[in-house]
Amino acid sequence: MRIGAIQRFSLIDYPGKICAIVFTQGCNFRCPYCHNPELVNPQLFTETIPQEYLLNFLRTRQGKLDAVSITGGEPTLHLDLHQMIDQIKGLGYLVKLDTNGTNPEMLEFLIGNKLVDYLAMDIKAPLNRYEKVTGVKFNTALIRRSINIIKNSGVEYEFRSTLMEDLLTDVEILNMGELIGKANRFYLQNFVPHKTLDINYQKVKSLSPERLAHWSSILSKNILEFAVR
Repeated sequence: MRIGAIQRFSLIDYPGKICAIVFTQGCNFRCPYCHNPELVNPQLFTETIPQEYLLNFLRTRQGKLDAVSITGGEPTLHLDLHQMIDQIKGLGYLVKLDTNGTNPEMLEFLIGNKLVDYLAMDIKAPLNRYEKVTGVKFNTALIRRSINIIKNSGVEYEFRSTLMEDLLTDVEILNMGELIGKANRFYLQNFVPHKTLDINYQKVKSLSPERLAHWSSILSKNILEFAVR
C-alpha cells in the first residue's frame, strides 16, 4: 500500500463514529477541482508511510477510535488493499472505504469477504460527461455497475457529488440524479475554491445559495437521507 498521509482523529468522516483517516497515493482520475492534488499528481507525492506505522498507531488507539476511513486518491487501485483492511479489522475497527467507482471487481471482493462496513462513492457527473469532468477516458459502464453493487450490498453506504457553477448544465445535474436513482444516502457538496489539482479552479465560484437550494429540492426526492455538506 502507498499510504500518503494519516489523519489521527475525525468526528465527521464516518457517520456516527470516531475514526482515523488513511489517505492512499495515486488516482486514475484527474478531476481539476480535486482538493488532494498531492495524492493525485505523482510529482507532488511525498515519502510513503509504512503500513506497520499505521497498524502500530491503531493498536495504541484501540477502545478510543471506532473506525478507520480509507480514502485517496483512489484506494481500489491498490491490489493489496484487502490485506491492509483485513489487518485493520483484525484490530477490531470498522472500515469505511471512499471510492470513485472505477473498480467494481474490488468492491465485490471486499463486500463478499465482509471487509467493509461503510461505502462512500463519488458521483462526478452523468455518464455522458464523466470523461470530460474527470479528464480521462475509461469505460463508464463501470460507474453504473459500482452504483448497483453498492446499493445491493447490504452494507451502509452513501453517494456524494460536488457541484459548482458552470461545471454541469441543469439537464446534466438532473441526469446525474437519475443515474443514482433511489438510494439510502446522498450528500451534495458545494465546491469551495481552495487547493485544487488545476490551479485555475481556485477561481471557480461555488453554487449560490439559491441554486444549491434548487438542486437540493430536486436531487433529494428519491433519497431516504439527503444533506448538503
